[in-house]
Amino acid sequence: MKDYIHRRVMEVSEYIIETKATVRQAAKVFGVSKSTIHKDITERLDKINPQLADEIKDILEYNKSERHFRGGEATRKKYLKKKISK
Repeated sequence: MKDYIHRRVMEVSEYIIETKATVRQAAKVFGVSKSTIHKDITERLDKINPQLADEIKDILEYNKSERHFRGGEATRKKYLKKKISK
């Protein structure tokens, strides 16, 4: 694994643990795609630090379980914004 990838995997992992960020949020902060972040934390991190990978997987599972709430909230805000602008 190239050094810059190894460094990114560790930085992304630390960021997700500290902030409980979603894959999308981490991708935006690090300027890479969601696919890259997902691959970093599900495949590459497991080879580098399996214990840390387990911690991250717990956070990802929590975020996944909450995503329908976030989607509903985003839709509510969207329509509320439209209503206010009329």
